[in-house]
Amino acid sequence: MTTAAIIGLGEAGAIYARGLRDKGFTVQGYDPFLTLDEPGIAQSAELAEALRNADVVVSLVGARAALSVAELAVEVMAPDAVFADFNTGSPALKTTIGELCTARGIAFADVAVLAPVPRHGAETPLMASGSGADRFLELLRPVGAPLESIAGAPGDAAARKLIRSVFMKGLAAVVLESVNAARHAGCEEWLRGQIIEELSGDNSELIDRLLTGSVQHAGRRVHEVEDAHDYLVALGQPSWATDAAHEWLSSFLKEEVTAA
Repeated sequence: MTTAAIIGLGEAGAIYARGLRDKGFTVQGYDPFLTLDEPGIAQSAELAEALRNADVVVSLVGARAALSVAELAVEVMAPDAVFADFNTGSPALKTTIGELCTARGIAFADVAVLAPVPRHGAETPLMASGSGADRFLELLRPVGAPLESIAGAPGDAAARKLIRSVFMKGLAAVVLESVNAARHAGCEEWLRGQIIEELSGDNSELIDRLLTGSVQHAGRRVHEVEDAHDYLVALGQPSWATDAAHEWLSSFLKEEVTAA
């Protein structure tokens, strides 16, 4: 039976603690600020006790506390355990934590969480890099989550997660801005249908069309976006995503001028 120690029992940590428990793991937890108080999850008042005999130590404390928590954890972990940092942080932060683990002879997994944990629970898709990535995924395989180990150093999984965040948060900004404007213009349901139709088709073709079309038709689209911006102003609504689109399209026109 695999023993997992969860450091940080906030929303995501509690979800993983429950999920691993329900999958047959022995679960130990530590959080000096929260008390989970659930059967099958042994929460300790001391970090060393919580990490005792753990096969895998999962850190879910947030990026700001990630390094300081790792510094404490590697001092009391079993030498054959894997330290898995689930926190969304910069590649540089993950590299630093990886170096810290290496200096102590601890295998390290830089883990990127690739979907909302409240939606998927312990079966949330994960990607890992670092010296302990393969071992970490082997230990977590009984959970049934989609798991991927990439050939790379600490920070490589974090880098992919952040690049994915550019897309996901950028997409959220576009949806927020357009649906908000549509609501004020009295056509929200129509626009929702347009968004669904675009995202429900051949997504590979859509990506290619957005990439190539934005360059090929930059001149016409710059003017269209300028009109869209002016309409949002007239509605009294934000145009932040629209302004960013204008910057991108205008950059392609500048490249044409430079090339000429």
